[in-house]
Amino acid sequence: MAIDTDKLNEFLGRFVTDLGATMAAGNIVVGHRLGLYRALGEQPATATQLAHRTGTDPRYVAEWLRGQAAGGYVERTVDGGEETYSLSEEQALCLTSPDNPVYAPGAFLFALGTLKAEPRITEAVRTGGGVGWHEHDADVFVGCEQFFRPGYLGNLDAWIGSLDGVEEKLRSGIRVADVGCGLGASSVLMAQKWPASQISGSDYHGGSIELARKRAAEAGVTDRVTFETAGAQTFAGRDYDLVTTFDCLHDMGDPLTAARHIRQSLAPDGTWMIVEPFAQDDPSGNQNPVGRVYYNFSTFLCLPNAMSQPGGYTLGAQAGEAAIRRVVTDAGFTRFARVAETPFNLVYEARP
Repeated sequence: MAIDTDKLNEFLGRFVTDLGATMAAGNIVVGHRLGLYRALGEQPATATQLAHRTGTDPRYVAEWLRGQAAGGYVERTVDGGEETYSLSEEQALCLTSPDNPVYAPGAFLFALGTLKAEPRITEAVRTGGGVGWHEHDADVFVGCEQFFRPGYLGNLDAWIGSLDGVEEKLRSGIRVADVGCGLGASSVLMAQKWPASQISGSDYHGGSIELARKRAAEAGVTDRVTFETAGAQTFAGRDYDLVTTFDCLHDMGDPLTAARHIRQSLAPDGTWMIVEPFAQDDPSGNQNPVGRVYYNFSTFLCLPNAMSQPGGYTLGAQAGEAAIRRVVTDAGFTRFARVAETPFNLVYEARP
């Protein structure tokens, strides 16, 4: 067998990059949990200074900082043999606060929590079985919120504004069902932005709903946000003016029944806003870094959850517009359109 040395070295370079990124994920979560990024964002520091500021061990922090610098996550300068570390404005934006629209550490918490299920996912791939969302590590639920919330924080106004007449209704006060709300990030954000409206969040995972209620209380919006433990096929209420599904339709084992229930729950002139991961219909269009992230998460989370539920659908996180359109129109909606997009999401509007 003839080996092309250049191709071999190219592949080995990719392998080393991925291995470094895999181990870096754990270190990013360490920095997230211990407040190392936040403290470094406040003021440049040596390892000893940063350790003192955060109540951590200097030797560990020195090793951590050097690894962060090697990966381009912090800046390193050397003056007279002394190493000083800092964050650029761009690094600080991405690493120091979950209220920033591009906060990154939550994504790594999400990924590490997801990977804890590897033995069960390996068995599911072998047998065709499923693994329910509720069966995953608690870091999956918190990490998922921290992964998606920055994007909602940065884009929700534009997404709602892309819907026909919905923003004006929200300002005046309407009833909204936020289906598959998880820990309630989307529900709380809508309640904060449009205080005249009433938001009803629902999710089949009771643990997430408990945390959603705590999040709403912390945000001071319990007067206009309620939560229930219920699946997308059974959530309560009728004549909603707006139903939202944020990054969850593709996770469901029976999205068609969910779509039918949403249609029945909408007012005659209501709107369903569907937020889904960015994907092209042809898998060839998803052979890129974003597609890679979503396909790999989908193999561990989205597909196994759908396979664990009755219904016969396995859309996956890279379903694409045509597959979503088919579910929506099969459920009886007569109007469907893509109305907004970001590098990570596609937003659709469906009307009865």
